[in-house]
Amino acid sequence: MSASGHGGRRRAKKHEEEEHENHERWLVSYADMMTLLLVLFVVLYAMSQVDQAKFAALAKGLSQTLGTPINVQPASTPESSVLDGLPGAVDIASAIPSDPTVQQAEVDKAAAQAAADRAERLAAEAKAAYDELAAARDAIEAALAAAGYAGAARYEIDERGLVVHIVADQVLFDAEQAVLRPEGRAILSAIAPTLGRLPNQLGVEGHANHLPVTVGGPWPSNWELSATRATTVVRYLAAEGVPQPRLSATGYSSTRPLVPESDPTALTVNRRVDVVVLSTASAEANAFLPGLDAAHRGVTE
Repeated sequence: MSASGHGGRRRAKKHEEEEHENHERWLVSYADMMTLLLVLFVVLYAMSQVDQAKFAALAKGLSQTLGTPINVQPASTPESSVLDGLPGAVDIASAIPSDPTVQQAEVDKAAAQAAADRAERLAAEAKAAYDELAAARDAIEAALAAAGYAGAARYEIDERGLVVHIVADQVLFDAEQAVLRPEGRAILSAIAPTLGRLPNQLGVEGHANHLPVTVGGPWPSNWELSATRATTVVRYLAAEGVPQPRLSATGYSSTRPLVPESDPTALTVNRRVDVVVLSTASAEANAFLPGLDAAHRGVTE
């Protein structure tokens, strides 16, 4: 009996494959090299910055990540200009938290500078508006003087603009009347050309003194009397050539007196018509106008 038949089938040799060679081991070395290059670029970029706090934060972060102490000394290097020009470069410095004390100081400084610039701009705007209103006041007074009515009006410049106070009693209107007197027409005719040349909106305001109207008379109250006097002046100014779209009329009765009731001149001074040349400046700049007018009066008086 053959060995193959008696002893059974011959055990097959174990197939031994040749160990496969790893051809991608270079990727590990390449990745290590790229990591080191990235760290180098980060360090070089950070060295181009001048913020000491950012350097310290960067060094601390790299030390914690790599497990090795790292000291970064800021210096101006030519590498920084190369890194700045790299496409897609990451602003590492901006990601590092800055010193909050320094940052707040810069914010406060910028805010203070912005406030100073705004105040300077508003002061210049207010000064320009005041000069325009003062020129209009001088022109109106010159026109009244030329017509023989010098002193017929009083002037002030407030947060609205130039206010021309014209006494109504025995000047514009007779007592409890809303028909213009001859002197009133002459005064309005004198100032109408100057008002017509101004670009400003014009508000005409009727005012009454504290005495009530005559019971059973033509007026239910001082409200109707003051409002009708204001519209009468508006109609006359419009007829004299002042553009109607720039005119408005308001009646205030006795609610806005120039002087208190105890003043000896209250009955005549508070019964008046005001022509308001409204300022074209902003509301913030107009708030400076009363102070400028007070300063001007203090210098001239």
